[in-house]
Amino acid sequence: MCSITGYFNIKDAEVKVVDTLKLFHNRGKDSVGIATPIVKIAKTIEELDITNSKNAIGHTLHAMVNLIPQPIKNEGLIVSNCEIYNWKELCESENIDARNDSELLLKLLDKYDETIEVLNKLDGVYAFAYWKDDKIILARDLIGVKPLWYSTDDGFAFASEKKALQKQEYSLISELNPRTVLKYDIKTDEIELLRRDFFNNKPEHEKSHEEIKKEVQGLFLSAVSKRIPDEKVGLLFSGGIDSTIIAKTLQSLNVDFVCYTAAMTGKGLATSEDLTYSRRIAKEYGFELKEVLIDIDDVEEKIRKVVPLIEDTNVVKVGVGLTFLSVCEQAQIDGIRVMYSGLGSEDIFAGYERHKNSLLINDECSSGLLKMYERDLYRDDVITMNHNIELRLPFLDKKLVDYSLKIPAEYKLDDVQNKKIIREVAEDLGLDKEFSQRKKRAAQYGSRFDSALNKLAKRNGYSKKSEYLSQFLDEKNLKLGLLLSGGKDSNYAGLLMQRQNYELACAITIMSKNDYSYMFHTPAIELTKLQAESMGLPLVIAETSGEKEKELEDLKIALKEAKVNHRIEGVITGAVFSNYQRERIENVCDELDLKIFSPLWHMNQRTLMEQLIAEGYEFIFTAVQAYGFDKSWLGRTITYEDIEKLSELEKKYKINVAGEGGEFESLVLNGPNYSKPIEIVEQEIEVVDENTARLIIKKAK
Repeated sequence: MCSITGYFNIKDAEVKVVDTLKLFHNRGKDSVGIATPIVKIAKTIEELDITNSKNAIGHTLHAMVNLIPQPIKNEGLIVSNCEIYNWKELCESENIDARNDSELLLKLLDKYDETIEVLNKLDGVYAFAYWKDDKIILARDLIGVKPLWYSTDDGFAFASEKKALQKQEYSLISELNPRTVLKYDIKTDEIELLRRDFFNNKPEHEKSHEEIKKEVQGLFLSAVSKRIPDEKVGLLFSGGIDSTIIAKTLQSLNVDFVCYTAAMTGKGLATSEDLTYSRRIAKEYGFELKEVLIDIDDVEEKIRKVVPLIEDTNVVKVGVGLTFLSVCEQAQIDGIRVMYSGLGSEDIFAGYERHKNSLLINDECSSGLLKMYERDLYRDDVITMNHNIELRLPFLDKKLVDYSLKIPAEYKLDDVQNKKIIREVAEDLGLDKEFSQRKKRAAQYGSRFDSALNKLAKRNGYSKKSEYLSQFLDEKNLKLGLLLSGGKDSNYAGLLMQRQNYELACAITIMSKNDYSYMFHTPAIELTKLQAESMGLPLVIAETSGEKEKELEDLKIALKEAKVNHRIEGVITGAVFSNYQRERIENVCDELDLKIFSPLWHMNQRTLMEQLIAEGYEFIFTAVQAYGFDKSWLGRTITYEDIEKLSELEKKYKINVAGEGGEFESLVLNGPNYSKPIEIVEQEIEVVDENTARLIIKKAK
């Protein structure tokens, strides 16, 4: 656990580095250092001798593997925040003499011209900046456990946390995508982005169930043991399978550890499920347990701490963050400097509801891992770091992840249980079935923090938790572009993200000349201009011939334009069940370092349709093409009565109530975030056969 920062081609770069390191004082208290490239090391920031340099890097050290101050200099310079677990093996195999993992990394980068070749050798988590001659290289571990942000607003700058660059008044700040290596040229003031391959989930293992289970067990035990430091550790403990199997393993390895369980108390709140199970399991197996009980009247004070730390008001992030913050506050008092967490198990072993609803389980697992750096990891890093605690995540171990993504789906879940394989491993390691098979809810629910947020929102006069939380952050979470098709799903997805305090910076429409495009909606697509205008959004339009895969290149062009002209940091899609569309859009976004949000993903289709009407959306069908439909469905506003009819068609013909099988296409005419409705002035219906017809809108305003 450390912090890194740097400023280049900037007046008073060294002063900015010092200011940033002051902000990072909790991320490392063992030493501080600056390089210009002359290296200066001190115990405290105040002892550093500052000069007027326009290029500088800095570091605060939280020493876990030998106390070697940074920056470290060899042929090049490095500042790193890393835990590389195979550093000793690499020293031997590469014939390198190094005192710790950071020095090993520096000498590997000195030795090899290709950065990605070096990264592929590493087993661990890291974020670093390497400076040699006039070149700077930034990189992170593939999943993004260690954070890194950068800006090209004025020269070039990077830091471990976004807020550090904001404090220096940078506005265009990007989180470095974990699958991207950034190269900056000091002389030309230009950056180059290189792509790294992510984990592959194919081909699946062709081994017996017993063989796979044994290999998972071996990889898991290795993942836990390689992360054990030479001191007492903490464990974020919920009484669920993930934290319990870690506790059982730590116990079997004779590690000195303490379990921490956070839970809400207060009038009107039911007893925390996590607390109940944590007490039972700790008593059964003799685990040391510390209970962190929070009264509902104290929650708002913690919200005021969590939100500025994670720089986000997303309801789920705040709910989980409150649990984590409460534990870390107590752990810091107890002198704990390393905290284990079971984060990652849900994604690699298919533990979420979305996995049950997916036809391609391992693709869904991969998709979740791609988004973890935005969804979970930055939140958990800044909370632990702020309390001078290093986070250890054995379920995100490189070898365990790589292996687990290729486990056949039937070994992960069935109609009865999820995460089957790790539950079986837990039983083999001595965990009683009563505990290994517990169906646990997410941290914010099991701890009752989500219930507390509900009560606080209502107490303060807010109908929604997201509205209540938005008051604790002066800015929006992220700037996003809305992939707008004109249909109900993309419109509603945009509204939901707005309510979560995200800024819609623009809408993006792809106009396909292929009426049968698998990727893009085509009926009445030209009316997105009126929709965007009514929502007050600038519209980026790109045309495509609709050729398979070629249309992705056209999408990429549109997203690049939105990123440059509207400074979007991510993209919203209205995807509900189409893996084909979502996977391709995700890959394009990941390649462009854009985060992706699909708030409707795997929502119950009838629920989705009912929510649209309840929210006040007025939408029509512009095309129908399935048994049970005819031209009478076209052009009229869809009602609750129509949803009942769709449900009947579902029973009779197995259609999708929300049209996810292409049974119909929709067009929104009005919505809660529209300034004025769209009026169709002239239209006609084109009938193909008794079940297929299209509404041709000739004029609208």
